[in-house]
Amino acid sequence: MAATVKIWDPFVRVFHWSLVASFAVAWLSAEELRGLHEWAGYAAGALIALRLVWGLIGTRYARFGQFIRSPVAVAAYLRDILTGREARYLGHNPAGGLMILALILTLAAVSATGWMQTTDAYWGVDWVEEVHEALANLMLALVGLHVLGVMVASLRHRENLIRAMFTGRKRSPGGADIS
Repeated sequence: MAATVKIWDPFVRVFHWSLVASFAVAWLSAEELRGLHEWAGYAAGALIALRLVWGLIGTRYARFGQFIRSPVAVAAYLRDILTGREARYLGHNPAGGLMILALILTLAAVSATGWMQTTDAYWGVDWVEEVHEALANLMLALVGLHVLGVMVASLRHRENLIRAMFTGRKRSPGGADIS
């Protein structure tokens, strides 16, 4: 068995799968189960708030400073993917870091617009509902791209990233890997 190294801490793993569950419940209950939909949205919003804090004070690979890269670095990484020369990262690669940022910001906006609809000021305001629904659809598209990116990286680097998000462990770094 290949040697492994601990990358994802328990908070990141529980956060990730809890967010998956809360978004799925909110999406599936949007039309018929309003109370469940709202509580799933509150859960997602609370999880995002906790993740923002953990992104500042958490473990090495949980910190935003570790995986948020410049637009130039993201573009170079995406170019490397197209040529099959992308490096293996122990934490999030530059494209993955951008995706995490996009998912967090979009879901925060979905949660905020959902909450707005429960207030007196925005109850029944059409544009708030339309923005909420558009952001939820954008979120679904981002989730699809995220899953596709995980599958591509898993295949290219011969590493099961889904298992890593359960166990917290990834293959130990090789000479060309970026930690």
